[in-house]
Amino acid sequence: MTAGSNDESPWWQSAVIYEIALASFQDSDGDGKGDLAGLRSRIDYLKWLGVDAVWLTPIYKSPFRDLGYDISDYRAIDPAFGNLGSFDELLTALHEAGIRLVLDLVPNHTADDHEWFVESRSSRNSAKADWYIWAEAAENGGPPNNWLSRFGGSAWEWCEARRQYYYHSFLVEQPDLNWRNAEVRAAIADVMRFWLDRGVDGFRVDASAVLIKDAHLRDNPPNPEAEGKPPPQRHTPVFTDDRPETMHCIEFIRGIIDEYPGRLLCGEVQGKTDRIGHFYGTERPRLHLPLNFALLDTPWEALSLQAAIDAYFNALPEQAWPVWVIGGHDKQRVASKIGEAQMRVLAMLLMTLKGTPFLYMGDEIGRKRVSIPPDRIRDPFEKLVPGFGLCRDPERAPMRWDASANGGFTSGHPWLPLDPEGSANITAQQSDERSILALFRALMAVRRKHACLREGRYEPLRSQNDVLAFRRVTDGQEMLVALNIASEPRKWRWQGRGRLLLSTHLDQASSSPPETSILLRGNEGVIIALEPR
Repeated sequence: MTAGSNDESPWWQSAVIYEIALASFQDSDGDGKGDLAGLRSRIDYLKWLGVDAVWLTPIYKSPFRDLGYDISDYRAIDPAFGNLGSFDELLTALHEAGIRLVLDLVPNHTADDHEWFVESRSSRNSAKADWYIWAEAAENGGPPNNWLSRFGGSAWEWCEARRQYYYHSFLVEQPDLNWRNAEVRAAIADVMRFWLDRGVDGFRVDASAVLIKDAHLRDNPPNPEAEGKPPPQRHTPVFTDDRPETMHCIEFIRGIIDEYPGRLLCGEVQGKTDRIGHFYGTERPRLHLPLNFALLDTPWEALSLQAAIDAYFNALPEQAWPVWVIGGHDKQRVASKIGEAQMRVLAMLLMTLKGTPFLYMGDEIGRKRVSIPPDRIRDPFEKLVPGFGLCRDPERAPMRWDASANGGFTSGHPWLPLDPEGSANITAQQSDERSILALFRALMAVRRKHACLREGRYEPLRSQNDVLAFRRVTDGQEMLVALNIASEPRKWRWQGRGRLLLSTHLDQASSSPPETSILLRGNEGVIIALEPR
C-alpha cells in the first residue's frame, strides 16, 4: 500500500484521492452504465496516473433517482453495478495495485422503498415508527412548518397510513432518518462495520451537516439575499442545517471508524470557511478531512486566491490536516470556469499546497461541462428547480476514453451523453507528452518523490502582478512555487538560487532561473528546488 515517508503519518496525508462516479466511469456489459467490473478493468490506468485512493459515489441497491444517493439496501450492491462478489474482487485488485478504496456513506436519508421506511410508514405503532422524522399536520392540515426541500417545495410529505407528515431534505422519495433515535445510530454503525470488515479503507460522509434538525420544528427565517436565487433558498436554514447536535452525530460516526485502525473519515460539510474548523473536532474527534472547496468557489485571480488560501489555513484547528478539492459530482467543472490553460496552473496549485488533494474523474484531462439536451436530462435538481443552472448532469456524463462514438465507455447506449467526438480523451492525452494528463501525472510523481511537497510547512509570499507564490519548507529542503494567473507573461522578483523541477508547460526541466527574477510565460506555473539560504 502507498504510504508517506513519515511512518507515523496517516496514509491520507500523503495520498492523492480520486473521486469516481461509478455509473459514468467504465461500462463492462453494454447496458450503458458503468459498473464494478468496468472500474476493475481501468485499475492499470489509475496506477499509471499515480492516484493513491479512489472514492466511489454510492454503489448500493437504489432506484437511482439521484446518482444512487437514494439507498434501498445499504448492504447490497445495485445489480446494475455488480454484486458483493464483484465488489470483493475489485477491492482485492485495488489493494494489490496499492490503491485504497473509500465508499460514500449516506446516513441522512434512505430511499422510500428501503425496508426501514416501509415499516416506519406502515403504522405509528410499528417497531421502526420513530426511525424517521414524523410530525403532525399544522392546524390548517398543511405541513408542520415552512421548511423547504433542496429540490423545491415543502420538505414535508403527507403519509395517509400514519396521518402524519415525514421530512425529506432532498427528494420526496428520500425520507430523512431520525438521528435522535439510538436504534438508527446503531443501525448505521452496523452498516459501517459491514463494509469495514470487508476491507474498505474509509468513508466520505454525505450531507454530514444536516443530520439533526431542530427538535421544536421552528420555522426558518426569510433569507435577505434570496432575490434571484432558486426558490429553495428563500429561507435561511437556521433550524435545518448545521445544528450544534450534528457534531455529536459525526463524533459517533468517527467512533466507529476508530474501531478500525488506519481508516479515513472525510465528509461533505457546509458553511463558510470560518466554520470548517469545527468539523475536525476538539476534545472529541470528528472528520479527518472535512472537504474544502475554496479553490473552486473563489474568483480565479491571484489576490482572491491568496486571501482564500490564507483564510482557510487560519480557520484550521491546531494539528488539523488540510484538504483541497477541485471537482466533484455536485460541482461545476472548474475547467469550464477558468479555461484549459489555467487548469494546468490549478493542477500545480492543487499538488503543491499543503494538504490532501482530491480530484474528480476527468479533471486530469481538463474536462469541461458536457452539453445535455433537454430530453436527456436525468438530474432531479434541474427537473424540479429549472432555469437556475443547477443541473449536475454535465459533470456526471460518462468518461471519454478514446475518440470513438461512445468514447470507449460502453458498447451500448450511454445513460448520459458523452462529450462530442474530438473532445479531450484519455488515450489521446496519454500519447501526448505535454498534455494536461501528462502534467497531472508528472505533478503526482514530483509530489511523491519530494517529502517537502507532502509534509513541508506552507510559507506564503506576497502575490503581486498576477503571480501567486509560496514556499514549502522542511528542515532539509525548500521549494518555491510561482503561478501566473494571467494569460500574458509576468515577471516575479525574488532573491535566491535554485533548480527548476517542473513547469506547467512541461519543458525547460532542470534549468536554473535567474537569481533576481523569474519571467513566467502566460498561464505558466513553476516549482523550483531552492538552494539552502
